[in-house]
Amino acid sequence: MAGLAVQIRTLLLLMFLTSTSFTLTLTNANVEGDALYALRRALKDPGNVLQSWDPTLVNPCTWFHVTCDSQNRVTRLDLGNAKLSGKLVPELGRLERLQYLELYRNNLVGSIPKELEGLKSLVSLDFHHNNLTGSIPSSLFSLSNLRFLRLNRNRLTGRIPRQLTRLRNLKIIDVSNNDLCGTIPTSGSFYKFSEKSFENNPRLKGPELMGSVSYELGCD
Repeated sequence: MAGLAVQIRTLLLLMFLTSTSFTLTLTNANVEGDALYALRRALKDPGNVLQSWDPTLVNPCTWFHVTCDSQNRVTRLDLGNAKLSGKLVPELGRLERLQYLELYRNNLVGSIPKELEGLKSLVSLDFHHNNLTGSIPSSLFSLSNLRFLRLNRNRLTGRIPRQLTRLRNLKIIDVSNNDLCGTIPTSGSFYKFSEKSFENNPRLKGPELMGSVSYELGCD
């Protein structure tokens, strides 16, 4: 009898753990689906590329242009050259396992949400060829896995945040063809980037050479 009781307790524990895991998976999927649907509501989609984004589904893993891992967590969002217009939304920062955020060659306007700092797994952030304005959020320095940062051909202003030099895994940065000002950082991971990554920013000076060019220069 004692052995049977132990077996029953073990079975109940396994059922509880399985149920808890399933509930957490559903909760995460719903949070991520809500975040993506918030983006859909903020965008105009003349080509109906987001037509499959149905918020009534259990998770967004069957939506076109969305890739998930084995736990139904969103890992990729591929919406480059999709003729979308509108604004980015702060809810995107809830996609904790997102590795690739590809929204290049659209007509996105407004600022880059600082809430993207929540994308701790992000490897590639690609917003090139849009009409984004405002500054580059310094909060992006928290994306420690980031390797590719492409923000070229927008209308971004302000300084290049020095905090971005802390991104040790950064392999490519392109902020050319904007309206950035100040100087080009050369410390940390930025030592390896050529001036081509920063060209066609008329108010951007530098690069900084051993402190001889002030970081405050050129933003009046």
